[in-house]
Amino acid sequence: MLRLTRVTSDDPDFQALVRLLDHDLRVRDGADHAFYAQFNKIDLIKHAVVAYLDNEPVGCGAIKVFDEEAMEVKRMFVQPAHRGQGVARAVLTELERWTRALGYAACVLETGKKQPEAIRLYQKCGYALTPNYGQYVGVENSVCMRKAVPA
Repeated sequence: MLRLTRVTSDDPDFQALVRLLDHDLRVRDGADHAFYAQFNKIDLIKHAVVAYLDNEPVGCGAIKVFDEEAMEVKRMFVQPAHRGQGVARAVLTELERWTRALGYAACVLETGKKQPEAIRLYQKCGYALTPNYGQYVGVENSVCMRKAVPA
């Protein structure tokens, strides 16, 4: 049974999953990895979720303040052996609930064109393309998305 736990970036299971994510992204992004890595530091993340199956950490995600109305979804990852089982959707749904509980009305996120499975997940979960924001403006590989979070 899937269990979701709210944590901070100090959580060792969250940190271990993020290390796996960073390894995956290093391979996918190649020479572009250093650019993206500078925006994905996990220190000071106050709102993260770790997903457990049979007490094994199998997935994670986090949110951080983006602006006065939105939180930014960060560090989404599911171990390859557990993909396609609804883990990512469950983590994302929990992050959206947390966003609403914190008083924010929307979630935004950035992902890369080299992560088509992530793009499909976000689209299935109601995220729509939005113009690239902040440091991602003009970055060809970046895909930015937004979703209003239901009350």
